Amino acid sequence: MSSTEATPAPTSTGAEAVRWDLTDLYPSVEDLDAALLATESDAAAFGDMYRGHIASLEAEPLAMALHALGEIYDRAGRAYTYAYLAWSVDTENAASGALLQRVRESYTRISQSLLFFDVEWAKMDEARARGLLDAEPLAPYRHSLELKLDARDHVLTEPEEKILSEKAVTGWSAWNRFFDETLGAARFSFEGDELPLQKVLTRLHDADRNVRRRAAEAISEGLEDLSRPLTYVFNTILADKASSDTLRGYPSWDASRHESNETDAASVDALITAVTGRYELAQRFYDLKRRLLGLNEMKDYDRYAPLGEADRFVPFDEAKATVLDAYGDFHPEMGRIAEMFFDGWIDAPPAPGKRGGAFSHGAVPSTHPYILLNYDGKLRDVSTLAHELGHGVHQYLSRDQGVFHADTPLTTAETASVFGEMLTFQRVLKTLDNDADRLAMLVEKIDDTMATVFRQVTMNRFEAAIHEHRRVTGELTPEDFAQHWMETQRAMYGDVVELGEDYGKWWSYIPHFVHTPGYVYAYAFGELLVLALYDKYLEVGPAFAEQYVDLLRAGGSDYPHVLVGALGIDLRDPGFWDRGLDAIAALVDQAEALAARLTPEASA
Repeated sequence: MSSTEATPAPTSTGAEAVRWDLTDLYPSVEDLDAALLATESDAAAFGDMYRGHIASLEAEPLAMALHALGEIYDRAGRAYTYAYLAWSVDTENAASGALLQRVRESYTRISQSLLFFDVEWAKMDEARARGLLDAEPLAPYRHSLELKLDARDHVLTEPEEKILSEKAVTGWSAWNRFFDETLGAARFSFEGDELPLQKVLTRLHDADRNVRRRAAEAISEGLEDLSRPLTYVFNTILADKASSDTLRGYPSWDASRHESNETDAASVDALITAVTGRYELAQRFYDLKRRLLGLNEMKDYDRYAPLGEADRFVPFDEAKATVLDAYGDFHPEMGRIAEMFFDGWIDAPPAPGKRGGAFSHGAVPSTHPYILLNYDGKLRDVSTLAHELGHGVHQYLSRDQGVFHADTPLTTAETASVFGEMLTFQRVLKTLDNDADRLAMLVEKIDDTMATVFRQVTMNRFEAAIHEHRRVTGELTPEDFAQHWMETQRAMYGDVVELGEDYGKWWSYIPHFVHTPGYVYAYAFGELLVLALYDKYLEVGPAFAEQYVDLLRAGGSDYPHVLVGALGIDLRDPGFWDRGLDAIAALVDQAEALAARLTPEASA
């Protein structure tokens, strides 16, 4: 099977008119401003009523205070959701940026009026505080309060917390916005056109090797032009995090991330050790793919090359039907909720100034989630839709947990999204009637799995290296970043994939490093967890679907190992990760067997 010239896709995907409607949040910006002003006033009044009294409250009045606090957070979060989503689809619009900044500043003032609550709770006599956790009135807030007690050693005084909150608006948060707007406004020269980054990145999935090569060159050249500001942003974010970690007494660059993920360093280290110890599995897969593509050597821009069926054009309506059928077949409630998103809750088409990639924004419990896509008609965009709808369904179901427990830690935040991808993949696979198309789909799935598990762990290793470098040696040059990037990437790809020198610039466009340091290992965590959950589904059958939906409904109301444990999966078992990796190996075995039947010369 060799790389061939792709049939040009239609210019219309059918996603052009699929735009979200933010009037579900506010009829107008003026209504937002009025609501936010009222919320600021209520937050100040809450502070006047409760500041200095939290330690003396009994369970009933404490629950009343938490209810009022939750309503204020919900209203503030609604305003932030509107401003952020409006800006995300129009990052080059000065008015959108000004609105986002105005809301951020108001949100900070609200947070400052309320942060005394967490400080006073964390500093309360621990024995009394933990005794209150078992009181019935506090049951809806128990886990949130428990987590705040777990983090008590890293909570500063109220004046110190206020200073950090205030400075974040012009510090970390401002650099995040600058990073997004810089990449949103950037144009990359590709075949005579000036295109947004996301448009050029999609060309890396083209069947034509020359298109992929030219796309990689365009990305490298564009990132070279942006090297100075992006390097400065990264250095500033690294320094800011080092400063915050020192002030809060965290012992390592990722300790705060483990805490917020409700896991520990030992569990994460076990995950990373297991994945890095199986890099040969990734190399084995890419060597198979090289042979299937008919290549003598595989370049970095060949990694996402499609095979056969995986390159076909998929109109948006077809993608919608495929995913809704997959969700509905698994559980009718999931299908019903997923369908609601297509009535103004999704912004689908790529557009100038729009943020790249995709996300599902959980908003707040009083409203519904929103999904951002950049739908380009590729088969992989179907997986992206399935992924983000998984997040969306999860976020919708968990709303009943309230503002304190609706969100999950990152370690389980990817569970529903990756499970949704798996359901969709299995459904599409069943519709294919020949081994060639099945192999193409299987390779596409393994591609995604390699990116989700192995590549995300290499990126975690890159993050660890650059945070350590910044803290021990000082600012990094572009060459320093490139060296750490290439070393950690080559560890995974070995001699099987040739990484060009220009690939050393590609660290600079990845937003997770800037927005959420330490995030990326959660993808590997989620993928391996989903493999275990899907095996349970195959073992238990339809009864598992109800258990799974109950897991989604639970949101973040308990520790991940407790919630997942109810389904018979032990996240604290050191062998858990190896079993997930064995499942990936089984997928590679299956692909090799199909390849041997179809193209004996490629399997040699």
